[in-house]
Amino acid sequence: MHSAAPDYHPPQTPWLDILYQDEWLVALNKPAGLLSVPGKDPALYDSIAWRAKSLSPYAEVVHRLDMDTSGLLLIALRKQSERALKQAFEQRQIKKTYLARVWGQLPQPQGQINLPLSADWPNRPKQKVCFEQGKASVTEYICLDQDEHTSWVRLYPLTGRSHQLRVHLLALGCPILGDRFYAHEQALAASDRLLLHAESLRLVHPVTGVPLSLMAPCPFA
Repeated sequence: MHSAAPDYHPPQTPWLDILYQDEWLVALNKPAGLLSVPGKDPALYDSIAWRAKSLSPYAEVVHRLDMDTSGLLLIALRKQSERALKQAFEQRQIKKTYLARVWGQLPQPQGQINLPLSADWPNRPKQKVCFEQGKASVTEYICLDQDEHTSWVRLYPLTGRSHQLRVHLLALGCPILGDRFYAHEQALAASDRLLLHAESLRLVHPVTGVPLSLMAPCPFA
């Protein structure tokens, strides 16, 4: 998770875009440009975590999206569901999909990217592929469509490393459009936002045991 720029101006509408809610949890559609959790600077306090307190004083974010990424974010509304959801994410029991528009054409119509990642310390918060000290990181992908310059891809992260999808796609020579950390000049200029969206989550409800399949409409599809 990276720090916001000093001129942080998060979108104010909708205040909270609720896709699903019960007494235990809520699924929100986070807009691009809004932090998942507050930054240390008081100017960076506005976030999904802070806004969710209006739903419940116990509301807690159980996973995160980068500020520049839009899409599905789960919030626990009680301690019991918070513990269970965090454990489910840690044990990779929650299945996630993302959508992205990338520069160039993927090497295969579908495939798996298995490249270990670590922090790029001199250039934080950037990450890098590192075979010596990196943590195992795996992403599967399917190319949905392509044109002369870009490709439309669905991503299935099997691990949850920081900037995983962004660095894995960069490693294929296909940076995500609008990525201010990793895109080259043409790919950065192609979009005024990062074209990465958390599309879906599939999980077992942490209290009722009922399967949940949640989706957030993609704003740039």
